[in-house]
Amino acid sequence: MNRTSYWTIVALSALFSHIPASGSENITKDNLKLWYKQPAKKWVEALPVGNGRLGAMVFGGINKERLQLNEDTIWAGPPVPHDRKGAYNHIAKARKLFFAGKYSEGQKIIQQNVMGRRISPRSYQPLGNLNLTFDLKDNVSDYRRELNLDTAIATTTFRQQGTTYLREVFSSPVDEVLVVHLNADKPASISLEATLNRSADYHVEALAPNRLSMSGQAGHKSKHKGVKFESHLIVKTDGGTVTVRDKNIIIQNADSATLILAAATDYNRADPYSPLNRDLGQVCQLQLNAAGAKPYTCLRNDHITEHRRLFRRVELDLGQTTAAELPTDQRLQAVRKGQIDPQLTTLYFQYGRYLLICSSRPGCMPANLQGLWNHHLKAPWNSDYHININLQMNYWPAEVCNLSECHEPFFTLIEALLKSGRETARNVYNCRGFVAHHTTDAWLWTSPIGRTVWGMWPMGGAWCTQHFMEHYRFTGDKQFLAQRAYPILKEAALFFLDWLVEDPKTGKLVSGPSNSPENTFIAPNGKIVDLSMGPSGDQQIIWDTFTNCMEAAEILKIDDEFIEQVTAARKNLLMPKIAPDGRLQEWTEPFKEHEPGHRHMSHLFGLHPGRQYTFQNSPEMITAVRKSIEYRLSHGGGHTGWSRAWIISFRARLREAEKAYENIQLLLKKSTVTNLFDNHPPFQIDGNFGGTAGIAEMLLQSHAGEIHLLPALPTAWPDGYVKGLRARNGFEIDITWKNGKLTEAKIHSLIGRVCKVRYEHPLMVSGIRFDRTQDNTIWFDTDSGKTYILRKQ
Repeated sequence: MNRTSYWTIVALSALFSHIPASGSENITKDNLKLWYKQPAKKWVEALPVGNGRLGAMVFGGINKERLQLNEDTIWAGPPVPHDRKGAYNHIAKARKLFFAGKYSEGQKIIQQNVMGRRISPRSYQPLGNLNLTFDLKDNVSDYRRELNLDTAIATTTFRQQGTTYLREVFSSPVDEVLVVHLNADKPASISLEATLNRSADYHVEALAPNRLSMSGQAGHKSKHKGVKFESHLIVKTDGGTVTVRDKNIIIQNADSATLILAAATDYNRADPYSPLNRDLGQVCQLQLNAAGAKPYTCLRNDHITEHRRLFRRVELDLGQTTAAELPTDQRLQAVRKGQIDPQLTTLYFQYGRYLLICSSRPGCMPANLQGLWNHHLKAPWNSDYHININLQMNYWPAEVCNLSECHEPFFTLIEALLKSGRETARNVYNCRGFVAHHTTDAWLWTSPIGRTVWGMWPMGGAWCTQHFMEHYRFTGDKQFLAQRAYPILKEAALFFLDWLVEDPKTGKLVSGPSNSPENTFIAPNGKIVDLSMGPSGDQQIIWDTFTNCMEAAEILKIDDEFIEQVTAARKNLLMPKIAPDGRLQEWTEPFKEHEPGHRHMSHLFGLHPGRQYTFQNSPEMITAVRKSIEYRLSHGGGHTGWSRAWIISFRARLREAEKAYENIQLLLKKSTVTNLFDNHPPFQIDGNFGGTAGIAEMLLQSHAGEIHLLPALPTAWPDGYVKGLRARNGFEIDITWKNGKLTEAKIHSLIGRVCKVRYEHPLMVSGIRFDRTQDNTIWFDTDSGKTYILRKQ
C-alpha cells in the first residue's frame, strides 16, 4: 500500500473521526481512549503499550520522542536470600514465649535466628530507550496523543507548517516486536535520527545502514550480574535515504518510515540459574526478518485482531457525560473537584483489563509490582513479586473480567516456586509441603527475609494457591484441577498440617509465630511488636486452603488419609474472634493497634478475596467486618492506591453500593496519576487491577455459591449495561439496567451446570422451568452452549 492510500484510510478516518482503523464494528469511542493535548513531561504521563513480554512507554514528543523500553525477564541477579537451616529449633523456643504472653522476647528470637538477610537492590530493570530526534520545531497546532484501548495503539498527531504528522506505536503479540510507524500527508516529510541507549551496562553497534543492536547485562554497578539481553532495531522507509552515523540511524526525506524492534534474553524460565545457551542476536534477527517481511498494514491489523480477541470480550456502559469530550488529564482534575464522570470509571475499568492483556500473556512472566513498565535501574521494592497481596491483586480481574488466559503466567510462577518452597519448608520449619513468604522474584527464592514485620509470614504461597481453585471454579477445567490445582493445594496443605500447633489455652490449632502483614500492635508490656500466634489472616488463609483442598478432592473422588487429616485439622482450627467493641480481631487478643489506619487489612481475607464470611453463612461476622473497616478508615486507612482498591471489593461484598462508589471516586481523586496509573505512591499497578476487579464485584458476584446480579449498584450509575463478565460454575453474563433496576440478564452456560441466581427483586427465566426460594433466589438446570434470559417478574 502506498503512502497516500495509507494516510487516507488510517490517519484521516482513525484519527480525526475516531473510527476504528481495523474491523467493521464501530465500538471505539473516546471512552475507550486516553488522550491529551500535550506531550508527556514525566514518565507517569507517558502511555503504555505491551504484548505481555515487550513493552514501551510512549511520551509523544514532537521534535524529541522517547520510547522507554521493557522486556519482562531483565532482572539483576544473584546472590539471592538463603534459608537459615535449622531455624525450627529456635521457633519451638519462641512459641513457648508467645504462648506465655512474652511477645517481644519471642519476636527477638525469630528476628535473630530465623530471618534471612534482605539483599537489595536486585531489581527488575528496563531494556533501555529508543530515542527519535526529528527535524521539527516545537510550535505545532492540533496536537493530540492518545492510547486507544480497543486497538492497543498509541498515536501522536500534530500539524506544522501545513503538514500533518501521524505516529503510531504498538507492541505486537503476533510478531513479538515493537513497531513504530511515522507518516505525514506530504511527501518527503519524515527526517529523523534513531538511537538506542540505556542508563548503564550496555553497548550499541551499527550492524547495517538500517540496523542497530544494543546488548548488555542487568546488574548494579558490576554486582548482581543477572540476565543478558540484546535488542535489534531495523528501519524500513518509503522513499528517502537511510544511513548510519555515530551509531545513529539517519532517515532523510522519507514519505514514511517503519521502525521495528526485537529483544531477547538468556533468562531460562525452567531454571533461572542455568541461562539459555542461545545466540540472542540471531533470535532478534529471526524475529525482525519475519516481521520485516510484512507490510505495515499487515503488522498493524494482525496486532489489532489478536488484541481485540481478548479485549472485546467485555463491554461496559455506566452512563454518558459531556466530560468525555475533555482530555483525560482534565477529566481527572474535574473528578478531583467533584465532577461526576461515569465514563471515566468505565475507562478506568477497561484500562485495567488492557493493562493485564499487555503485561500478562501465556508464555510471559507475570505482571510484577509495575506490571511490565519500569524505568528504574533500582525500582521501588525491586519491582518484584510481593505475594502478601500485591501479586494476587494483579490477578483478581483475570477470571471475572473474561481474561482467563492472562492468569497463566501467575500459575507458572507459583508452580516454579515449588522446588525452593519445599526446601524452605524443610530447612526452616522442618515441615512437609511447600511454603513461600511475602515476596519473591525471577530467581524463585522462598526464604523468610528482612524484618519480621513483613518477612515472617509463611502464608504467601498458600494464598496464591487460591487462584488455582478459582480458575477451576470459573472454567470447570477438570484436567487443570487434577494436574495443577490439586497438586499445589496439597503441597500448601501439607505444610500447614505440620506447621500448625495446639494453643495450650484453647486446644485449637494455630499458626505462628507470624505477622498480620506489615501491621503492629502494642503488647502487654507496652512494646510495639508484630508477631503472635494465630493471627486472624493466617487462620483464614489456612481455612481457605484446607477447604479448597477438600473440595478439589471431592470433585476428583479422592478420599485418603491426607484428606482425612486436612478435614480434622480444619475442624480444629482456632477461628478469629469478635472483639468487645464488635470488630473482627486482627490477633487472638484485642490488642491495641500501633497504627489503627494501617494499609493492610489481612484479617478481612475471609470476606474478600476469601469466601468464609457471607451474608448467608455468617451474618455476625459480616457485621464485625463492617465495623473493622469503618474503624480502619476513620483512622486514615486506604491511603495507598492498592489499599483503596481493596476497599471497593470489601464494600461490594458488604452490598454497600454508595460506599463502594465513594471509594472508586477516592481512588481516582487521590491515587491515580495523569496516565491513569495507580499511585501507591509511587506507581504500583496493583491498584489498577484491584480497582477493575472492584468495579466488576459491584456488578456481579458469584463467590457464595450463587450468581448475585447488581449486588452493589450505586445511584451514580442509574442506567447502563455490562456484557461478558464471567461467573463461577462456568457462566458468561450480560446485564442491562435502567433507573437503578435490572431490566434483563443473559446468562450463557459454558459447561452446563445448575444456575442459581440472586437479585433484590423476583426474577423469572424465559421459556424454561425454574425454582424459587423464599428470599427470591431462583435456580434452574442449564445446557452447555445455551443462553438463558432473566427479567424481573
